[in-house]
Amino acid sequence: MNKFKFIMVFAFSLFSCNSDLNNYEKPFLVNEIPADMPIEFKQIIVPDDKLIHKGIFSPDLKSLYYTLSDKNFENFDVYVMCREGKMWSKPEKAFFNTKYNEHGMSFSPNGDALYFSSTRPINVDDIDLTWHIWKSENSNGKWQEPKFVDIPNLRGKLMSHPTIANSGTLYFHSSNLDYSDMDIYSAKQIDGKFIEAEKVLIENDSKNAKSTPFVSPKEDFLIFASVENQLNLKVTFNDGAGKWTNTKAFSDSINSFGQGNPYVTPSNKYLFFTTGKSNNDWKIKWVDIESEIRGN
Repeated sequence: MNKFKFIMVFAFSLFSCNSDLNNYEKPFLVNEIPADMPIEFKQIIVPDDKLIHKGIFSPDLKSLYYTLSDKNFENFDVYVMCREGKMWSKPEKAFFNTKYNEHGMSFSPNGDALYFSSTRPINVDDIDLTWHIWKSENSNGKWQEPKFVDIPNLRGKLMSHPTIANSGTLYFHSSNLDYSDMDIYSAKQIDGKFIEAEKVLIENDSKNAKSTPFVSPKEDFLIFASVENQLNLKVTFNDGAGKWTNTKAFSDSINSFGQGNPYVTPSNKYLFFTTGKSNNDWKIKWVDIESEIRGN
């Protein structure tokens, strides 16, 4: 199996997620909150014949989205659970999930839009059938039909794991169709349309392939998976002049068995990521990284 394939690893629904506001100070509904050592996020039950990939929350922390695939890294589906009182609801396929593959989802900071990657057909002659970016907007409480996100200079490339900042700039990883030359790109918007993307230049990590980015809403930090002997999660910081610098790997307690799919809660406190000793042992773990983010 191509070593990049496993990192390509998540609905239209009419229901909404309701929760008990009395539990808002404990929105994760867990008995144990992590400190600086990662622990498993056990609220997601993974069937024996599935692999878990990315997990994210809506900005209000009232819904939890995650990706499952089969153990051949095929048939990716996104599920959603809603916070209902002191429990999470049973998983249902997410509103944008189709018979095609969906994965790599993220919300806009205000929660009014959801971006994701999908292999669904675009029906444009010069665009290959592969992973591309899609967007759904929430209008009056209802999610609208997803629309293809056109990045003009990358139409012939694979694109996945979009994450968007307050500025409207979209970050994602892109590669050739065979997963080679994978790197992180960003694309700005003008009049609601994305212009040509540029490769994100990250100090001290220029030689490695990079994937599954997460950008903070203020674009003050960017977390990504650096493809080395294994996947290693790293964080880089915006110097205020558009350069990504002070790049560093997270501790060995995080970078233990190969990690990807980072997501950080709106408070910039908890990092969620996927890790595992083998393809049969993947888990979603979370850890408190507030001090590391504030310290730069």
